[in-house]
This record gives sequence, structure tokens and C-alpha cells, in this order.
Amino acid sequence: MSKPAKAGDAAKGAPLFEEALQKLEGIVESMEADDLPLETLLARYEEGARLVKLCQEKLAEAEVKIQQLEKNASGEIKLKPLDLSEE
Repeated sequence: MSKPAKAGDAAKGAPLFEEALQKLEGIVESMEADDLPLETLLARYEEGARLVKLCQEKLAEAEVKIQQLEKNASGEIKLKPLDLSEE
């Protein structure tokens, strides 16, 4: 079951990762299965490219958050500052 959208996501009008991925999968399936006119294929390709970019951005954000998590001595998980010099 998916988590509810954050207020920031709704305010921006950006779909959640799962929604974007589902739309992208639908676009790919329709492009592979249907005999579509070139204009329709191009429109779906453009929409797919936009969704791929959105998914990549959301995954990059999640990766940064995961990299920032660390356990302290008492075993509590806390957010640590991101050190970009390690990359």
C-alpha cells in the first residue's frame, strides 16, 4: 500500500514516484502494442521522457536521504549532514 502524498508534492503538482512509474509503464505498453500514428508516438515518447526524468530525480533524492542516515551510539537512527567530498 502506498503512503499518502506529502503536502509539498501535492502543492507542486508532481506525481509520486509510483504514479509516474505506473504511467511510464502504461506508455511503453501502448507504444509496443498499438499501431499508432507517428504524431501520437512522438507525444507519448515526450511524455515518457518527462516521466523518466521525474523518476530519476525522485530516486536521486531518496539516495541522498539514505546516505545521510546513520546510527548513533545508542542505536538511534539520525540524519547526518551530507558530505559531498566523499564522492
